Amino acid sequence: MKVPNIIFDVGDVLLSYRWKQMMMDYGLSDEEAERLGADLFGDPDHLWSVFDTGTRTDESIIEEYCRKHPEHADVITFFIRHSEYMHVPRPKVWERVHALKQQGRKIYLLSNYPESFFKKHTQYADFMRDLDGAVVSYMIHAVKPDEAIYRTLLERYSLTPGECLFFDDRPENVATAVRLGMNAVCVRSQEDLLAHLDALLNE
Repeated sequence: MKVPNIIFDVGDVLLSYRWKQMMMDYGLSDEEAERLGADLFGDPDHLWSVFDTGTRTDESIIEEYCRKHPEHADVITFFIRHSEYMHVPRPKVWERVHALKQQGRKIYLLSNYPESFFKKHTQYADFMRDLDGAVVSYMIHAVKPDEAIYRTLLERYSLTPGECLFFDDRPENVATAVRLGMNAVCVRSQEDLLAHLDALLNE
């Protein structure tokens, strides 16, 4: 039986990221960019996750990161204010998403994102036209892998967990989906995802 509801994360699933290249474009070395990325995304106070919840303004997030890393204040400010340079389309994936939609499947998003980044990254993305629904962290002030964001999606669109297939690149996010009764796949690469989607299309 074909799974009727396909749910996608966005980052490193429907899009790729070039965050390190952005920082290097600004003038950092490969090593400096790698280190700053680790400082931003792996902040011990989980500041990036706070950013994803939509409970703080972009400028307040910039201010706090710059306070923590004053030597990179200019790069951090550029990085957060100009996220339109960060994402890389995955048109082959988008083609499969559209083909799944044409088969009669329902397509949903479940993703962690601050509002400004999400709008810039999806503004011209073809997959947005195929959506039957979306729950993004900034909309409800909750982030994966918290069960609350999954339950919001399921309840808002009256989805039965066992009739859903979820694609995400983080094992902890996949684990929550499975715990709630959903089918789920951990995406390891674009090629891996394409293989899974082709298998679905050929069922």
